[in-house]
Order: sequence, then structure tokens, then C-alpha cells
Amino acid sequence: MQKTMEEKKKQIDEQGKRVNERMSRIKSKLLVLSGKGGVGKSTIAVNLAWALSQKGMKVGLLDVDIHGPNVPKMLGMEGVHLTGSEQSIEPASLGDNLKVISIAFLLDSHDTPVIWRGPLKMTVIRQFLADVNWGGLDYLIIDAPPGTGDEPLSVCQLIKDVTGAIIVTTPQEISLLDVKKSINFVKQLNVPLTGIIENMSGFICPHCGKSVDIFKAGGGQRMAHTLKIPFLGSLPIEPSIVEASDEGKSFLSSDVETEGGRKFMEIVNKIIGVTQNGD
Repeated sequence: MQKTMEEKKKQIDEQGKRVNERMSRIKSKLLVLSGKGGVGKSTIAVNLAWALSQKGMKVGLLDVDIHGPNVPKMLGMEGVHLTGSEQSIEPASLGDNLKVISIAFLLDSHDTPVIWRGPLKMTVIRQFLADVNWGGLDYLIIDAPPGTGDEPLSVCQLIKDVTGAIIVTTPQEISLLDVKKSINFVKQLNVPLTGIIENMSGFICPHCGKSVDIFKAGGGQRMAHTLKIPFLGSLPIEPSIVEASDEGKSFLSSDVETEGGRKFMEIVNKIIGVTQNGD
């Protein structure tokens, strides 16, 4: 038993070295998270990665939502299977500049549940970071599940130099209460806060163009001001965003001139400015 434990420790140490080596070739590592589900966090992570890749940057998108991996569906990559060798896993590619990894690529079908406890989730996340051939990247966008559990904790423990955390919220108070927990989580782990995005901030009527504050508006911005955290911007609810996700494509590919598209690109440019100025 003692020998087995020593071998396991040696394996983990070796993986840790490979994680450091892989991550050293990536300029910016950004964790997208929220304390609450249903705020559009994966939508923002997917479209952020896509937008950065369309600007000519080399981007990786890591989906660490083990129990609800939606990234492949949102990028039209369902049915993709990973390839590689014993030493390396090749990520799935979308175009020339975007590499994607998700547990969904390893499941028999999209209906297959992943029934794992914490240690198993930590193991697969460590493998994604240590063994995936990310290559040299400008950005690694990490889409975490809701809350402050095993997945975001594993990422922050394994990557010693996370560039920053992007916190996603919706405007109403019930969301803000949970999101504050994510902010404190990030602070306790000494991860820099890149900023807050307020999603679903008003519904843009596709017929008249009028904005209606279904979930209120401005809550995320006020929280950012109170807590002295950068506010990256607000995004409205637009039917085209929902339709694009269901169709497996970025809404920016056809709707960049909409109100939501313009605001999203403003956020992307702010993130580029913050991360590049920090280099």
C-alpha cells in the first residue's frame, strides 16, 4: 500500500510539473465563474473565446463544468472525439485559432450523466491541464460551473498564475447575493479580479427595439462600484443570442451590429486592454 501511495504521489508531482510547463506557454489564463447558475456564464465564455480567436489571437477554451458541459453544443461541436497518444491529448479545433476541451468529448452521448465525487473531478481537470497539447496561446478561457466548489478550486490550485477572474451576474438582488460569494472566493485564493459582467440587463424587443428591465438593471454595476471592482459592461437579453447558442454558433458571427453584439465587443476590448496592460 505504501508503495502505491508513493507512486501516486510521484504521478501527481509529475503532472504538476507538466501543468506548469503547459501553462508557461499561455500568456493569459482567465477563469469565468459565477456563484449562481442560469446567468449565462457559458454563453459569455464561449463568445469571449470565439471573439478573441476572430481577432487573430490563439485561444484555448477549457470547459471544467464536469456535470453540465454545454460548450460543445454551443459551438456546434457535438459528436467530436478527441485524439492523442499516451503522452498527449489533442484538443478539438474550431478554425485556425480556437482549441476546445470538454468532458463532453469523452462521453458516449450527450445524455450520459457524470456521477463523480470531488477527487475524480480534480483528477480529470489536472489531466486536461497537464496532458492536453494546448501549445502556445494568447488566452486560455476556463468556463467553470456555478458556485465555489471543486472545479474552480481545482483550477486555482493547479494553475499558479491565473491572470484573472471574470465574474458574471444578472442584475437582481438574489443573483448578486450569490455572486458576492464568488468574489470572496477569488479574493481568498489571491486571484486578481478582471471585472464583473452584468448579463440579462434589459430585454431588447426584436420588433420595436425598446429595452424592458425584466430582471432590473444596474445591480452588477452598483456592486462593482461598492466593492471597488472593475465593471466590464452590461449585456441585454436578445433572442438572437439564445437562437445562436441552440444552433451551435457564436451570436457574434451574424449579430455583431446588434445592441448586444456591440456591447459584447466593447467588453472584449476592455478585457484585452486589461490583460495586455498587465503583461
